[in-house]
Amino acid sequence: MATVSISPSGTILQHPGGQTTHVIQDDFHDPWIPTETILIQHGFARHSAFWYHWIPVLARTYRVIRRDARGHGLSSVPSEDSAYKYNIDTICEEIIDTLDQLGIEKVHFFGESTSGMVGEILAAKYPHRLHSLIVCSSPTNLPPMALQLFAFGHESWPKACRALGSRGWAEALSKVPGTVSVPDPEYIRWWIDQVAISSGEGLARYAQFLSQLDSRPYLNHITVPMLILAPANSVATKLEEQRFIQAQVKGAKMVVINSKGHEIYVEAPEQCQNAVLEFLGGFH
Repeated sequence: MATVSISPSGTILQHPGGQTTHVIQDDFHDPWIPTETILIQHGFARHSAFWYHWIPVLARTYRVIRRDARGHGLSSVPSEDSAYKYNIDTICEEIIDTLDQLGIEKVHFFGESTSGMVGEILAAKYPHRLHSLIVCSSPTNLPPMALQLFAFGHESWPKACRALGSRGWAEALSKVPGTVSVPDPEYIRWWIDQVAISSGEGLARYAQFLSQLDSRPYLNHITVPMLILAPANSVATKLEEQRFIQAQVKGAKMVVINSKGHEIYVEAPEQCQNAVLEFLGGFH
């Protein structure tokens, strides 16, 4: 289906299932030189604006697409009484439909945190649509301990999102050491304000989806080149898990980022960006 509207910051696309997805496109490469596309997919509770500081580095050479995940940012939230099938097949189909609507045959998929799990499954299911896969601070699944942490004393993670709202949930997470990686109070205030753009219901429904997601059965089916940006000190994924991913994917390259927390794309952007550019440079 065709693009339905333009938002102040990007484009709103409508999918065959009726849901809409918000994307931002940046491209400052020399127009006479062919270029490839990088699709950036943020982690839970974040959205496309969180990647503002990566654009000057990547968009000079690549077309960069930032996409709000289902229920995040300016993308729509399916109602619980709708016929929407909230599963990995639908999520992957919407990503592929995004590429189709934008006229993009193949991308370098960059998945941060939980979106790395989505990216791993996407790479296994649609290898012909990916040049490569990059995952950053990405677990393969969310174990009971993580689900309990994200519930903040509530019965479940989704119920915490509904009870606290997106702002309240973000405030609770910001107090957990090793999550929000930049100690600057002004950054944390901005971070919470940005998370609050999403609705509590949008986060709750995506949390339910992620609670059941497991990319481990798909890892040895990944055939595209892969880069793993592994955080040295994340509460969400340990180096042992990152090494497990590398061992399962033939030829996967891993770069350990020595940082204090989970959001290495913010805490150590230059290290991450240099690793990404070096990896992508191998395709030219």
